[in-house]
Amino acid sequence: MSVPPVVTRDEWLTAREELLRQEKALTRMRDAVSAQRRQLPMVKLDKQYTFEGSDGPATLLDLFAGRRQLIVRHYMFHPNWDEGCVGCSLQVDNLGHPNHLNARDTTLVLVSRAPLAKLEAFRKRMDWTVPWFSSFDSDFNQDFHVTNAAGGESSGLSVFLRDGDEVFHTYSSSSRGGDILINTYNYLDLTPLGRQEEGLDYPQQWWRLHDRYTD
Repeated sequence: MSVPPVVTRDEWLTAREELLRQEKALTRMRDAVSAQRRQLPMVKLDKQYTFEGSDGPATLLDLFAGRRQLIVRHYMFHPNWDEGCVGCSLQVDNLGHPNHLNARDTTLVLVSRAPLAKLEAFRKRMDWTVPWFSSFDSDFNQDFHVTNAAGGESSGLSVFLRDGDEVFHTYSSSSRGGDILINTYNYLDLTPLGRQEEGLDYPQQWWRLHDRYTD
């Protein structure tokens, strides 16, 4: 793996200032895209969905926990699997303290198709506290295109807005759309060696559940 050339401090400052101009342009572009995302039209949900959580059955409205906004991480966990998706686990490991989201009237939860008992056991193993709900007896996964007709699983994220008892779907993302939510990647992107994925058959090849890494 190549490393950057060695230069003088003045040469480094010149190169850094040029990169800074590009970084600022990227920030302004990201702000513009975020503003456009907030203006996406939304869809009212008339269908009722039921989930199973640690406190018992729950509706989609219950998942808001009284807040106006809900972010659902569609976590890949097939009913036949014994442990959850490695990539989804990486994203959950990178979640911050929920109080910061809650302070902006927003709740974040995980939803998976596996039975609740499997989810609870795996959450305990991973030492996570994020609320996790099973959609095992619901077609929620299918309707939001994270379980296909053949029963295959995909990861993704969906956002909902509540107005009283009415719920609206405002946004969904999948695949590389979740990169920005992985702070491990954001930190690695600051380093000269980057993500170190060159030569791998696929980027996720190096990912492990956090209790499966070895020195």
